[in-house]
Amino acid sequence: MPASIRACTPAVANRTRHHGNRVDTFAFIIHPIDPKRDVSRKFPLLGRVLTERQIDFFSTFFPPVYISEIEGITSQATGKEIKGWFIACPYTPRRMLQLREWTVYRKIIQTGHFAERLGAGILGLGAYTSVVGDAGVTIAEALEIPVTTGDAYTVAIAVEAVRESARVMEIPLSKATAAVVGATGAIGRVCADLLADDVAEVILIGRREQALEELRDRLQGPGRAKLRTSTRVNDIAGAQLILTVTSAVHEVICPEHLQPGSVVCDVARPRDVSVMVAAARNDILVIDGGMVDVPGPVDFHFNFGFPPGKAYACMAETITLALEGRFEDYTLGKDISRERVEEITRLAVKHGFRLSGFRSFEREVTAEKIEAVRRFARQARRRI
Repeated sequence: MPASIRACTPAVANRTRHHGNRVDTFAFIIHPIDPKRDVSRKFPLLGRVLTERQIDFFSTFFPPVYISEIEGITSQATGKEIKGWFIACPYTPRRMLQLREWTVYRKIIQTGHFAERLGAGILGLGAYTSVVGDAGVTIAEALEIPVTTGDAYTVAIAVEAVRESARVMEIPLSKATAAVVGATGAIGRVCADLLADDVAEVILIGRREQALEELRDRLQGPGRAKLRTSTRVNDIAGAQLILTVTSAVHEVICPEHLQPGSVVCDVARPRDVSVMVAAARNDILVIDGGMVDVPGPVDFHFNFGFPPGKAYACMAETITLALEGRFEDYTLGKDISRERVEEITRLAVKHGFRLSGFRSFEREVTAEKIEAVRRFARQARRRI
């Protein structure tokens, strides 16, 4: 690996950066997840003409892309208003997995330098740019401005969404079984830790049995949920609450995996839950994890799939740090502490971020939809 992008030590996560006249600004990196759909949002003609394979191929040669300026974000606590930018790293998830790791680092770092030239005071890594390699550590070392993956607040909002979905689906939280798919990943570990305080049992699901057993041993304790491990996604059939956060490129959860009346909170991008779940199972509630209300009359000047005034939790972490004036590397690496999750939650609430309403496959989940799912679930249980 070239020296300019050599991995740094974990101490980078504690370093405060001096960034000159960059005040109250941020940038957030996005990239095409659904290639044709996402490219069409910025370049309609290219999205219409090119195939997914062609987009994958040509993304290798594209430079970073300026997407939009973000205006109107205003702290409820201080009245401070900040601005930021969306910038795009052109690689698709499939391309990031195909290319050498240092090649992907180089493109993300190039996008980070673009953010520096715009005047950003802090940089957020979105979607696959936050999980590639060492989860932001090498990228932060190569840039002058601080970096965060946003994963700490993603954890907080995902767990809050599971708790709230249990309430609306009338699932008693203290008696429920929860499953965390991707439990040994950076986000999954802390989600499992937090859920173990709330539910009766947690099923830890991942690919490596030894890592799962180590996590189980670390999370066990008096007064906490019973913990068991599995390397089979099918075992989510035993859970009423499922939180899924893998880094898979393809769907891992299908209709046959789920019991009637269960809730699936899908934090992963690309999605872990097959669209067939929504098409084939009217007795399941699938929610997109991580959507929050942004304080102030925000205008993103770009449609990234959310209604006006709403953002992903990872974006919100970056914005919160800018509002707070915490221009430092924040959530980096593959070991997120519970204390960091709790701290960013306090800061986000202070400035006015809140868990937003539920969405499923980019559509609003209404009260009528939730009631229909409950009704169909009761009917399905009677047929079993």
